Parts: sequence; C-alpha cells; structure tokens
Amino acid sequence: MIGELRGSVEFDLETVDIGGVPELEARYRELLPAVEIDGELGFTYHVNREAFLRRVSRSQREGGH
Repeated sequence: MIGELRGSVEFDLETVDIGGVPELEARYRELLPAVEIDGELGFTYHVNREAFLRRVSRSQREGGH
C-alpha cells in the first residue's frame, strides 16, 4: 500500500527484513508491520493513508528526508 502512495507524494522507501538481526527483531517483532518516517516510528500494524500522506508532507516541509 505504501508503494502505491508514491503517486500522491514523493518519498524514499526502504524495506528492511529484520529476520536474523537480533537487535531489529527485539525492537520491532511485536510491532510489525512498522513504518518509520525520518527515523521515528510513525505507524504500527496498520498505515492510515491520509495520516501517512500528512506525515510525509510535513516531514518534507520541515526538511526531512
């Protein structure tokens, strides 16, 4: 779903497989799926389309990645 939103707003997307990385498994296992925006946890379990677009747009205005 997030990839589909690229038509609405431009952003970089990096998918990370946490399997086999103990630090990431410990941090994210209970939160999956998880979405970070500019290094901060933005969404867990479910991504709301409108909220995602607002967060990404705000990040871009504030000089985020």
